[in-house]
Amino acid sequence: MSGLPRVVHMRRAHITALPLYYSGQLLKKVSYETEYKKFYAELRGDGLFLYKDDTQDTYTEKLDLLQIKSMQLASPYQMKMPTVFTLTLHTGEVHLKMDNPDTGEEWRAYILTMVNKEIPSQLQLLPGQMMLLQDALSQEKRRITPEDKPPLPPRPRFLMAASSSLPQQDKSDGDPEQLACFFNVTRQEAEQMLEENPQCGSIILRPSTLTNNYAVTLRHVTPEGPVMKNYRLTCTKSGFVIQLETAVSVCSLSDVLEYFLQKTEYHLHPYTLGDIYNTRIEMTPPPECISLTSHTPKRVAKAQVLPTVRSGTKPGEGEYVFPEEDNLNKRCG
Repeated sequence: MSGLPRVVHMRRAHITALPLYYSGQLLKKVSYETEYKKFYAELRGDGLFLYKDDTQDTYTEKLDLLQIKSMQLASPYQMKMPTVFTLTLHTGEVHLKMDNPDTGEEWRAYILTMVNKEIPSQLQLLPGQMMLLQDALSQEKRRITPEDKPPLPPRPRFLMAASSSLPQQDKSDGDPEQLACFFNVTRQEAEQMLEENPQCGSIILRPSTLTNNYAVTLRHVTPEGPVMKNYRLTCTKSGFVIQLETAVSVCSLSDVLEYFLQKTEYHLHPYTLGDIYNTRIEMTPPPECISLTSHTPKRVAKAQVLPTVRSGTKPGEGEYVFPEEDNLNKRCG
């Protein structure tokens, strides 16, 4: 069992594709709930990932810290008193509770640091804890620098003209990352390609009709027959979010493709257009009586046969007999 935490940690790191800054137990509830629910939480990048327990490798819920409007403490830091603070998001309020006040102060410090990208003042932390917090901030700043942002694939012109607020990567004429299975097609066109050419693959990455979003179209074969499915990808500052029932964040489009391949146990394959070449050389045989070196048929002259003299007559008396046509053909044949 000693290897289980390491395996789970590696799976979480692969699924979220984000560095781990802080983790621990906490209690959570939303405004309409009366009781707190216990979670194991991980602060990865600018997201707070919640798990049912520390053995679960796929998170149950995610809080996007970039959506936080405010963070308020129910009471100042006090020894032997639980820490309770309220996160106000675009979607509503979330209440977090830590029974240990020291742990609550660390959570508050890390969350505010990742939101504001600076360490807040007047923290009740030890020097060693402050050093770890500073290291996490430095790593986060390196992660979100423009050089580390994943490049975006080219978008169709009609989508680019629909918005004037696309990122600079979309408008530039550089060489952005483009997978072999990326096509500038609509949902209907992608489904038609997969339906008509199943031998070419079963996954297509394409632009979405929503600004700065992308989509994945796949053809999944079930016992009842082929089924078409479409999934939305949302671009963020740190990468892409696969909009599933439980959202999944990844760093690049290659990671998006790899995630779908793993989840389907590699039964599906990226759609690629292979070059088609002929493998046989065929010649039409020439028709009869036609020369191989000329397109004009040759006319064969009929044989010239002298008339024969009927027996019992003398030549010169006008009693010539010509052979019949059938007999002539038999002789020539």
